[in-house]
Amino acid sequence: MKILLIEDDIRISEAIAEALRDRRYVVEIARDGELGLNFAETDTFDLIILDLMLPKLDGISVCRQLRNAGNKTPILMLTARDTSSDKVLGLDVGADDYVVKPFDLPELLARIRALLRRQTVTFSPILEWEKLRLNPNECQVMYEDKPLNITPKEYALLELFLRNGSRVLSRSVILERVWAFEDMPGEETVKVHLRSLRQKLKAAGAPANFIENVYGLGYRLNANL
Repeated sequence: MKILLIEDDIRISEAIAEALRDRRYVVEIARDGELGLNFAETDTFDLIILDLMLPKLDGISVCRQLRNAGNKTPILMLTARDTSSDKVLGLDVGADDYVVKPFDLPELLARIRALLRRQTVTFSPILEWEKLRLNPNECQVMYEDKPLNITPKEYALLELFLRNGSRVLSRSVILERVWAFEDMPGEETVKVHLRSLRQKLKAAGAPANFIENVYGLGYRLNANL
């Protein structure tokens, strides 16, 4: 699933993002309210984690604008101020849950899982492209009803592509999203993993250019199959 994290504290945002990526979530990070609002308005997310105190545009304003525009994505609000008025205000403008800093990371993850479970009741978690189907709940990948035996990194790559559709992803972006805060390998590693993933897709019946190389820019799923 894809999560938008709007948090200006680098230490906190990196800790949350690392924990989420370890659990195979795709995470986008925005360091201020204006950028976070732009991300939320131009992309689709399964959950938004929103800090209350942000540069440029505060969390209450971000939440209010999203709800006024009809955006129903679950919002988990973070704040360093443990006052009932702040909680009431956040919930009144449309936040679904509220966590006070400093928070216990396992509790935060449990709150995230609870909100995402509510979301899956309404929205199907299955990601599809042509004859490819990826089920994030079961970590299962099928092509023409044939299961693909892929590595965790290949799974993460494929989910990243499916969640971005025909958007071109550069090698540096792929490294940042899939390898996160591990010892970052070189960009050649992306080519190696993509080559292996393409071979497995081809063996299952997919076209050789199912994941296409956009010269000089990066990679994307082929929309012209």
